[in-house]
Formats: sequence, C-alpha cells, structure tokens
Amino acid sequence: MNLVLDPQAPLFADVAGDIDVSFEFFPPKTEKMEETLWESIQTLSPLGPRFVSVTYGAGGSTRERTHNTVARIARETPIAAAAHLTCVEATREEIDAVANEYWAAGVRHIVALRGDPPTAGAKYATHPGGYENAAALVAGLRRLHPFEISVAAYPECHPDSPDATHDLDNLRRKIDAGANRAITQFFFEPDTFLRFRDDAAAAGIDAEIVPGIMPVMSFAAVQKMSAMCGTAVPGWMARLFDGLDDRPAARQLVAATLAAELCRKLYAGGVRQFHFYTLNRAELSYAICHLLGVRPTDPAKEKAA
Repeated sequence: MNLVLDPQAPLFADVAGDIDVSFEFFPPKTEKMEETLWESIQTLSPLGPRFVSVTYGAGGSTRERTHNTVARIARETPIAAAAHLTCVEATREEIDAVANEYWAAGVRHIVALRGDPPTAGAKYATHPGGYENAAALVAGLRRLHPFEISVAAYPECHPDSPDATHDLDNLRRKIDAGANRAITQFFFEPDTFLRFRDDAAAAGIDAEIVPGIMPVMSFAAVQKMSAMCGTAVPGWMARLFDGLDDRPAARQLVAATLAAELCRKLYAGGVRQFHFYTLNRAELSYAICHLLGVRPTDPAKEKAA
C-alpha cells in the first residue's frame, strides 16, 4: 500500500488528535532505575494512555519485579496496567498462579506471549507441564478470569516461523483463543505495517492490530535488537544517526522526528492506535505524542506534576 501525502500540507496538520496511545516499560533493576521509571509514568500519565504494560524477563527472571511494578501502577495511578506473561520455564499451574495473583492485585489486562528461550540462541522448547505456545496461554487465561488479553504480532515474520503464512496462522490461533488485540514488533517503514495489516485482514483476522513504535535511543542497540528479532533496519537510518554517538540531544531530536513521521504516515494509512516502547524514558514518546495531537487530558494535573 503506497501512501499519498500532500507535500504542501504543514507538518502534522492532518492529525486531528483522535489517537489512542499506550506505553511499554520494563521492571527496574535498581533504585535509580525505579526513580526514572516512576518519573516517566508520571510524565506520560496525563496523556491518558489506554494502558501501560510491563515486560517479563526470559524464564520469568523478572517475575517478582514485574508483579510489583504492575501492582503499584494499578494501586497508585489512574492508568490501566497490563502485565506481560510468558510460557517459559514454568508449568501451567505456576503460570495460572501468577495470573491469579495479578487478578487479586486488581490487574485486568495481560499481554500473553510465548516468550524467548532463557538461553540466547537456543531453540525454544515447551516446559514440561507448561503451556506450549501463546494461543494455549490465551485459552488458559480465558478459563481463569475475564482478562483483557493482548498478544504479539510480527510484521516481518517471527524468527521461528518458516514463512509469513504460517506466522499469520499462528496469529489467528491466538485471536481465536480469545485475545482482544495484537501489538506488533517494532518496525521502521510504514508500508511494513500497512501490508501486514492488509494481509491479516485477508487471512480473516479482524481483531485490532496496533503498531509497536520504537523511538531510537541508541542506534547500535536498535541494530542489535533488530538482528535478534528479524526487523529490517533501512540503510537511510544508519546515515541519519551517523556521527551522533557523542551528541545525545541531537540524537534525540533525530529519533523523535523519525518516529513521529512514521506515525504520521501510519495515520494517513488509517491507523489510530499506537503502542510506544519507551525503554523507561518518557521524553521521546511524549514529544512524538505531542506532534500527533495527543495532549494532556487534564493540563492542571500536568502542571502540578
């Protein structure tokens, strides 16, 4: 799908503020990182996100920290909190117990994932007595409580999928099992998402598919993450970030511009929901939302914060 944008239109003038956003964080490892996380949550909260999600380490390595962070968001903020939950290194009974703990803590939204092997580069294997994949996990969660459930989608195909058709079949199984929406892996070209959305619709998937947006904090880190998950990094991105390693402020300006322009083109393609991978830093995501017309729902609260 090719986008046609009016080159004479003022930047972002066609964005009407009718956008829903959500944000992803990871559980902090240190007291300083926890301060940064909560500063970020306080900064982004006035934008009225649909939800914020908190990731879950390989093999459940961050299980307690994830639970504590999600429970605190649910307890101390007006934001709906979503907890990531994976199938890795746990039996069904252990995963069900974690899900029940979330429900008891007031968490009503789970991001259900198969998860990655705890050893990098190892082939994924179902844990004995565990859920075999994300679709089975979704079905298991549906049996426990009426959770809102999000799952993952891969516009450039999951590394373990033999082809795009197999990948879409797997997504349809997750939706059929009871997932409410899919959130995509990050990508850098608008057509990557728009083609995937159209292919999913053609495959009979009618659930909401939300693009995952990754503002670039570090180009080297993005290259590393992209290589691990099969995301294509366009050559023009390398040229734009070249020479900015020692200029963090300039790098942030470039990153915000690129991510906002990606979102603007997706908006022109009919997208109205965006999920931002914040890496626990608020300013880039806040700036992008501002450009997209997403403003504080209560300016007085933001001023007080």
